Amino acid sequence: MTFPPDPLAAVAAGRDPGPFALVRREGADHVDLYAGPVRRAERLADLPLPDGPAGPRTLALVPFRQITERGFACVDDGLPLEFLEVRRHRRIPLAEVLDALPETPVRTRDAAFDISDDEYAAVVERVLTDEIGRGEGANFVIHRTLRASVQGDPLVAALAALRRLLAQERGAYWTFVVHTGARILVGASPERHVSVTDGLVEMNPISGTFRHRGEAADRAALLRFLHDPKEVEELYMVLDEELKMMAVVAERGGQVVGPYLKEMAHLAHTEYLLAGRCSRDVREVLRETMFAPTVTGSPMENACRVIARHERAGRRYYAGVLALLGRDEQGRQTLDAPILIRTAEITGDGELRVPVGATLVRHSTAASEVAETHAKAAGVLAALGLGPDAPRPGDGAAVRYADDSEVRAALAARNTPLSRFWLRQREPGAIALRGLAGRRALIVDGEDTFTGMLAHQLGALGLAVTRRDWSRPGPLDGYDLVVVGPGPGDPRDVATPKMAALRALLTELLASGRPTLAVCLGHQLLAGLLGLPLHRRDAPYQGLPRDVPVFGVTRRVGFYASFTARADTDRVTGTYGPVEVSRDPVDGAVHAVRGAGFAGVQFHPESVLSRDGTAVLADLLGHLLDRPALSAHGAAGRG
Repeated sequence: MTFPPDPLAAVAAGRDPGPFALVRREGADHVDLYAGPVRRAERLADLPLPDGPAGPRTLALVPFRQITERGFACVDDGLPLEFLEVRRHRRIPLAEVLDALPETPVRTRDAAFDISDDEYAAVVERVLTDEIGRGEGANFVIHRTLRASVQGDPLVAALAALRRLLAQERGAYWTFVVHTGARILVGASPERHVSVTDGLVEMNPISGTFRHRGEAADRAALLRFLHDPKEVEELYMVLDEELKMMAVVAERGGQVVGPYLKEMAHLAHTEYLLAGRCSRDVREVLRETMFAPTVTGSPMENACRVIARHERAGRRYYAGVLALLGRDEQGRQTLDAPILIRTAEITGDGELRVPVGATLVRHSTAASEVAETHAKAAGVLAALGLGPDAPRPGDGAAVRYADDSEVRAALAARNTPLSRFWLRQREPGAIALRGLAGRRALIVDGEDTFTGMLAHQLGALGLAVTRRDWSRPGPLDGYDLVVVGPGPGDPRDVATPKMAALRALLTELLASGRPTLAVCLGHQLLAGLLGLPLHRRDAPYQGLPRDVPVFGVTRRVGFYASFTARADTDRVTGTYGPVEVSRDPVDGAVHAVRGAGFAGVQFHPESVLSRDGTAVLADLLGHLLDRPALSAHGAAGRG
């Protein structure tokens, strides 16, 4: 063997190869070899990114427990943040790597999931009932882990698995092996979490899983999958959640591109691409986007609490990322970070772990989510000899349904009901309203970073916006508008610290007459102060778009709520004067309220599900800030 030398030659000769990584990016005809010492860091900000020639500098293995940097809950398994200091980088033709990798069958014993199918199904039912049903969030990802013991040299087994993944898997964003000396990660991740190149930050939310049956996907079954409301709404929800992250790291928030079909050997997914301009340090981008909602849930902070309540053990690397940091020819920072899913971890003593999770939404059933965990693990398990290979197509190339006209039409149709605000490029000032220049708004965050998206919308309409966490009270002077934002929880639990603080804030705002807009949880608390009773819905409105009346105009808006206020009439009078109510004509659920100096909406005008969200905000600003309301066909157009 003359090339590739170093690690593979050393392994073949029975020598210690030292730490290294082999990475093939999607569609590449080569494999990148990175080698160098492995070190540890406490925080993402401590990862080194020195100056020098263009190229990779650091490959970090970011475990899930790093989420504690953001103050979020987790079952802390103590796994360190390690990084490979890249001292050698070579590009090797794919064919040469395949020739050099071992073809030895991987042998394992005692393979079993840490929790059985029945136990996992019971967890699914509890999350649907106790968490989504009670307003704790829209979707949550709960994982389980297949464990086994590798027989023989763990590194040889990992390299043999890599060979099978390179030869048989398709559609992976990264196919890789990383050897630190103490542990090995090998996998084929379908999903980019975040990347930064040329000042452009991109994210790739993937959700919805179609399982193949036979030598090629069944076209009719695939089209049914693409129209399935559960699968459509699941992707919308993670799209919203990653837009929240883009709202933080991108200068004008993210633009939505897609959706696309990602076809792999055992299954297919649907995905979007989000893109925006960014000037932040890439380590800060990585920290602010920990971790993807596709592997945690939404809203993010509470999703971490839910995961900690229902999972038995720490996640180790599952749902974390590999992160390759470097510099380009102009010296600018670069980042490429795939999510650590469809990945096996093998320790030096041969202990094998293959974690996998399913996304639980209001439409979920326990049986389907159990089946989804098996399907998602199939590719890695096949590479490890723990499951069958994907059926090979007959003569010629595999069928590519992403090019099918009906498939493309079904995907394109998913954008029809969505907000144009997020689907189009937005030039500064393009939709700004007259009379708002120089006016300031404060958004109080109730633990849901939908407030970041709301800040971009209000900013695009012409306001200067500041965000503040509910737990950090401060002065209200100098703000023309205060927005009491969304968040998880039961608004009837008025004694809990968050509910008590937000109620007190709303009481102060109503008493002072300062213009106030309340959204979702804020709206529910406002409605309670106005004397409207609060009820838990029979079925949660999580990730649900609806056409509803909003002060005489039918609007398409998105709901994320398990609670609602109810009213029997369209007008009520209380402590704070007359209140106009927009409500459901069937059950009296209150969609919006407004009175002198205040307004509230149960839905999320900032959501990608709210086609008319920007128009609603424009009209509410007209009501609250003493300027003519914009008509539904005015300059702001539809949201």
